[in-house]
Amino acid sequence: MNILRKMRAPFHDDWCKNCTEPMEIITKQLYMLPMLVGHYTSHTDANYYIENLIKVEKKKNIETGYYACGLYLYRCPRCANKVVKLSIFLPVRDEEKYEETIIFENGELDSFLQKSIYNY
Repeated sequence: MNILRKMRAPFHDDWCKNCTEPMEIITKQLYMLPMLVGHYTSHTDANYYIENLIKVEKKKNIETGYYACGLYLYRCPRCANKVVKLSIFLPVRDEEKYEETIIFENGELDSFLQKSIYNY
């Protein structure tokens, strides 16, 4: 079974890449991005998100035509590995039109998380 987990782990954002254990969500938060519909640009540099994420409490607080980002902090219960997943989407009526998912596995957003509401 462990071999099967190792084969499947790369296909699951919420499985630890170190020990293949399913990870727990420690926290999640919704943010708005300063990009309007039709002007989406992919960014893989963590500094872009550190400088541009605007915290919102509810989806209805996202201004019309702007992209949003769901931030998920995962932690492995077995090896304590932490991973941040950003799911970027455009809210359209009651739907979420996803653009991409970006994973940060090396603590690139730790300073942002510590300065914001998360204290982990």
